[in-house]
Amino acid sequence: MKFIDEYRDKTLCDKVLDDIHASVKKEIRIMEVCGTHTASIFRYGLRDLLPDNIKLLSGPGCPVCVTSQKEIDKSIALARQDNTIIATYGDMLRVPGSESSLEKERTAGRDIRIIYSALDAIKFAEDNPDSNVVFLGVGFETTAPATAVSIMEADKKNLKNYSTLCCHKLITPAMRILLESGDASIDGFLCPGHVSAILGSEDYMFIADEYKTPCVIAGFEPLDVLEGIRMLIHLFNSGKPAVEIQYSRCIKPKGNQKAKTLLFSVFEPEDTIWRGLGVIPESGLKLKDQFSQFDSNRLSDLSHIESEEPPGCMCGDILKGIKLPMDCPLFGKKCTPERPIGPCMVSSEGTCGIYFKYDI
Repeated sequence: MKFIDEYRDKTLCDKVLDDIHASVKKEIRIMEVCGTHTASIFRYGLRDLLPDNIKLLSGPGCPVCVTSQKEIDKSIALARQDNTIIATYGDMLRVPGSESSLEKERTAGRDIRIIYSALDAIKFAEDNPDSNVVFLGVGFETTAPATAVSIMEADKKNLKNYSTLCCHKLITPAMRILLESGDASIDGFLCPGHVSAILGSEDYMFIADEYKTPCVIAGFEPLDVLEGIRMLIHLFNSGKPAVEIQYSRCIKPKGNQKAKTLLFSVFEPEDTIWRGLGVIPESGLKLKDQFSQFDSNRLSDLSHIESEEPPGCMCGDILKGIKLPMDCPLFGKKCTPERPIGPCMVSSEGTCGIYFKYDI
């Protein structure tokens, strides 16, 4: 494990840590929304360096983890159709569905291909005109614009054999639900850098204004994370909740306007299911009617899909920040990275996978 004492900015990190220890007056519960923050916190041993009264909670910022069981089962059902190619990012391959996974389906002979860009799926459709190519659109605002580009390309090229199973999620509605439920008792959010590069800081203002909860958008280096925590503590102590940017080298108040315009020229918000959080209003994306010919849900009858959560799996509560992986009776026993039962053990941003790698 690479600890912070090996990091190039150790002296500056020490100064930030000294300020954190001097500034924190009482317990403060901070949720790092993004799984990449969780990974960085564990990789650099930051938890051991922080005061005991700073409680870090891992949130629902892993897009693979919050993809619902039904969406996983739909992707498996599509993979089983004849003359079908499934194009997916690699972290979806091993996520278990109710009775199978895309990895198992590929082993059984289904045509499932790993991609690194949504436009790879467009190339598959062009090169395989007799096959239906289904792209699994998974992720938050970070990856959704790329899916929008693929749809526009498919429309431009009049590709009749291309569609997307859209599982994209919008992060701020989930943050609202977490605050309204009160289950995790959150005093501040460490907001995700990748997503915020698209959103900007202004999209989080309702959290400070309506819920009186401070937010800091932080980068992923250890110094970024520590500075973000320090800024949250000072906001908490001031009693004046606000949204601040630590990750100023990448984040602007209005975000990436071009990407947002592109995104909402193809998609519109809809109510959707999040694993562990249930149906969240206006938190998903669906294709606008003018692009409905590229919607896998409309092209295939998937209404019969019935899904069941794996018995005993606590991924839902872990995603809400009210349970730790060690609270799950399956963690590290029946559920491991080699034989995952829940999605939080699969992704590199999954809380259970991170805890298993660094904490046991």
